[in-house]
Amino acid sequence: MELGPFLLLFGAAVGIGTLASLLGIGGGSFVVPLLTLAGFAATTQQAVGTSSAAIVFTSLSSSIVYARRRAIDIRMGLLLMPTTAAGAWLGAYLTRLFSARWLAVAFAVFLLYPAATLLLAHSEEAREGQRPSRAGARLIAIAAPLGLLAGIAAGLFGIGGGTVMVPALTFLLGVDIRTAVATSLFVMAPSAAVAALQHGVQGNLRLDLALPLILGIVIGAQVGPRLAPRVPTRRLRQLFGLVLLYAAANMAWKALR
Repeated sequence: MELGPFLLLFGAAVGIGTLASLLGIGGGSFVVPLLTLAGFAATTQQAVGTSSAAIVFTSLSSSIVYARRRAIDIRMGLLLMPTTAAGAWLGAYLTRLFSARWLAVAFAVFLLYPAATLLLAHSEEAREGQRPSRAGARLIAIAAPLGLLAGIAAGLFGIGGGTVMVPALTFLLGVDIRTAVATSLFVMAPSAAVAALQHGVQGNLRLDLALPLILGIVIGAQVGPRLAPRVPTRRLRQLFGLVLLYAAANMAWKALR
């Protein structure tokens, strides 16, 4: 790869890593459009596979900082990991069986509700701040389908799964959004690695594109967790809502064009 495109991807990845680690998403909502619209990836499948590889490092780099701050709910994360990884493999596998056009539209519509809720909230949700560790049975019952859904979205669309996981943890389990962000990133590494491996087997992983993305994301993902305590919770929720709206609009546009 020439120096110019390398630096462009690297610089973009620093910004993506910062925002992704601040909001608990993998960054695929930005990486996939960057690779496809700028003509770096020949197909959407290549962009998705390359994005999945980059997301592994978003998760690892940011989780180190969040773990030091004790912001991760380890118990909840470990419950989510198995089905999230299984869903990521399934989502990656499904990309070779059918076009994801209408599924992308459905997913975009699905994102509108949590986006609107987060943007319009004037105060903390009444249920946010519960300790999910005290609701063991409920947590176990919700963790399996939630992890599977987030994993399928991650593998199929090249996103980290945080666009599903963070709102679900916040609204269904009453998790504080900062804990939801940190836990979502913690869960992503195994599922993104599984998705990247499956995409690699299918020939949809561009290592030449992944390298500058990974280098930039590792740096950016160290910045986001350090910014998080300085951002008011309400603003963090609203910022996440804007990202969900962007992700929904981007998916719908790509599917319907």
